[in-house]
Formats: sequence, C-alpha cells, structure tokens
Amino acid sequence: MASFSIEDFVGDGVLKELLPKLLDEGWDNVPTLKIMNSEDMDAINMTQHQKDALEIRTYLHDRALMQYGDKLEASRKCLPELLNLSTEDLSSQFGMKRGHIARFTDRTNPCTDPLPKSYGLTARKITGTPSRNNSIYKNFASINSNKKQNTAKSFARISTNNDRTLEESLADFKIKDGYVFKGIVAAGPVEPRACGCVQPPSVVDKVAPFSALENISVQKLTPEYKIGMERLVKSKTPPMKASEVWRDKPAVLLCIRRPGCIMCRAEAHQLYAKKPIFDALGVQIFAVLHEHIESEVKDFWPRYWGGVVIFDRAMGFFKALGGGKLLKDKFLSGFLFNPRAITNYKRAKAMGIEQNFKGEGEIKGGLFIVGKGGTGIAYQFIERNFGDWAPVAEVIEICARLQNQQQDQGAASKSPQEY
Repeated sequence: MASFSIEDFVGDGVLKELLPKLLDEGWDNVPTLKIMNSEDMDAINMTQHQKDALEIRTYLHDRALMQYGDKLEASRKCLPELLNLSTEDLSSQFGMKRGHIARFTDRTNPCTDPLPKSYGLTARKITGTPSRNNSIYKNFASINSNKKQNTAKSFARISTNNDRTLEESLADFKIKDGYVFKGIVAAGPVEPRACGCVQPPSVVDKVAPFSALENISVQKLTPEYKIGMERLVKSKTPPMKASEVWRDKPAVLLCIRRPGCIMCRAEAHQLYAKKPIFDALGVQIFAVLHEHIESEVKDFWPRYWGGVVIFDRAMGFFKALGGGKLLKDKFLSGFLFNPRAITNYKRAKAMGIEQNFKGEGEIKGGLFIVGKGGTGIAYQFIERNFGDWAPVAEVIEICARLQNQQQDQGAASKSPQEY
C-alpha cells in the first residue's frame, strides 16, 4: 500500500525540489497534494514535467504501485502515453511485473476507495461568508492553509465509469431531514459462523454515554504528519483528558484493534485518504491505540495513517464501544469460522497491504464521531466482525450535518446588524 509520507510520494524525481514551496503554500500532506488541479499547479509555477509527474504519482498511489514512480517519471511521458504502452513495453522498459501491469492498466479499479466525482470543488478564493444553506452535496467549507487563506481546492481525479455520484453513495445512509443528533450506533451485519454452531458476540445497540469518553486519559504519540517532520514525537507528551481532543472542533476517533493488522491498516489508510474532506468540514481525525509498541507505531505512521495517533492506556474508548466492557473475539471463532471476517481480510489483501502479528489482536475497535465541546457523541461504529469498516459515506454525512448545525447555531447567535 502506498505510503502517506510525502517524501516517499515525491521520490527522487522532479517534485523533490518543490518540497519547500509546497510546504510554504500549505500542500504539506499527501491527500491534499493529490487534489491539486491545473490552476493550483500554475499558481506555484510548476513545469509541465512536474505536472505530469504529479499526475503519474497520484495514479500510482491510488493503485499501490509507487515503486515505479521514479522510472515512469524519468521517461518524461505523460500518464495517457504510459497507459497506452503495451504489456511488453511496460515490462521491458520499467521492469513492471505482469500482475502490476494489470493493476496499472485497469483505470477503474484503484486500491483505495476513490473520491466520488461529485466531491469536486471549483478552485477559487472564498472572499465571503459561506451560505448557511450550502450542502455537502454541492460545496465544502474552505480548507485553511498555514497562511490562513481560505482556498478551496478541486478534487481533480481521473474519472471512471464505475464512480458513483455523492448522492448515490450516501443514499443508503441518508438521515431524514429534521433529525436531531442524539447519537447513532452502527455495526457490521451478523452472519452464521460454522453453519450456525458458533454464536457471534453480542454488541450494544445504544450510544455510549458521553461521560464515559470525556474523562478518558489519553497521550499523544504522533503529531499530524507534515513535510519534513520527525517520524515520532521525540519527547513523550503528558497525558490529557480526551475532552481536550474535541474542545474546539468535532473529532473522528478511529479505534484501532492492532496497528499491524492488515485490515486495521486498510481501514486507516482509506479513511485518512479523505483528509481533505474532513479538513473542509472542520473535523479533526485521530487514530486511537490501546497498546503502545513503539516499533508498531513507527510502521503505522505515517505510512498507513498520517494523522495524530493517541494512546488510550486504560482502553476507555474500547470499553465504551462494548457497553462498558471490552468486546473481544477469538481468532478461530471470530476469523476462521466467520465468512464476513474472511471477506474483510481479502478486501484488505487486495489493497497490497503488509501485515505482522505483533500485539494484542482480539480486542475489537470501531469509530466515534464526537461533536465540538460538550455537545456529545454524534455517531459510533462497532467492529462486530474482524475488519468491519465504518462506511466512509456515512461518516462524512454525519460530519457534514455537524458542520451545518454549527453554522446554524452561529447564525442564530448573530445580531441582525451582523448580517
């Protein structure tokens, strides 16, 4: 699977010399860099070779083929020209393996969950206040760069015939208008195990009490990844209350069962790939670990997750997902006898992800979305089967509704003179 380290992304090609300028202009992480459009490229005076290199590397990153980035870029061919080469040419000129050639030439099957085409934003400067009626289906709030400029960037992608529109991708998770957020609990489906001889562990059907989360003690293990930063925080940060995490902004907290697990890495990778969307919605994203093995954190960050990683020593988030106790499952009954878990494993394996077996792997994870300040839990997803993912479309829909609530509340607090 392609790394989220921007140094790995640009490799030794022509983009490497642009790193200082990219950092200065706020293009400081891979998901954001991948959404540059021609207007953005012109704004920093990229050459045609550099534009072609970025297009090639973005395409390779989506297909976990970054090992060919330097060779393909050095050919000075643009992506359409490379895609038109024969199997023999790709093999002889670039040493591409036949299986990788199939993945490279298949334009409809990226290894990551692609952004729907309708996420597109027009590249422009936002000078006025965004309308309170703006919907997630049309516009996003602007992304704040290090220069505090509100610049909305386009999600220019290579379109495919299989892309669904945003409305279609969210249709299954559409929340009825007028719904008041009191917390939503979701989990993967239940399937018979070993012909019904093995019963799956039960999961809670009520949202965890907010009081169970706000006083959890957590410790920051990594910062949010930016160009050129140290791989890990050099000095340990002091523990803090979890409520500090969402004090100023809503937060998505991805509770990782085990950072070396292939399915956990796949979920983290596909969620962090949507970072520009969460940035636009004003939502922070965090990965939560219940076990701190430094070598495992180094392998996990920033390759599979470039966001902040926090350590929940007392497993408070994981207990909250289980209704006050840890939700656990055995390898034999929870994986080998569980067709849903095996399907999840195959999905992650197809993404080209490596794995190891270090650490505790029986404690189930999940995901929380917590509103700003003390507004409470908006959503929780429970990993019923090993490798279950919270549907990204559902997560984004909830975050969008949180944003709309905040805009409505902010507008209601304004005096008539402020409009």
